[in-house]
Amino acid sequence: MKNSLLILALLVVSSFAFGQKPAGKVETVVIMTSAECGECKERIEGALNYTKGVKFAELDVESRKLTMKFKNDVITLDEIKKQLSALGYNADEVKADPAAYEKLPACCKAGGMEHIEHD
Repeated sequence: MKNSLLILALLVVSSFAFGQKPAGKVETVVIMTSAECGECKERIEGALNYTKGVKFAELDVESRKLTMKFKNDVITLDEIKKQLSALGYNADEVKADPAAYEKLPACCKAGGMEHIEHD
């Protein structure tokens, strides 16, 4: 019993000594975006699914909701929202970067699909 406690104590001390921190949790969040179309879906999912720490990103275009799973010890929710903003999209309370928004195709801008359908 004493040996087991000693080994456990040494493992705990050695993990602190080598600067290892406990593994983060995988969080699941839903972010409201300003996405308009399938091109937005491809752009957002393409960028986020290849971001370090992101396990899963899927956009429902109709509801504009982005469902994500990410490791909170690798990337934060704020960093994800800033990345969406840099792509040209609103992400909850974080507004789209104006310069990035201007570079989006017409179909991806506010009301873009309505304008295209009526032209």
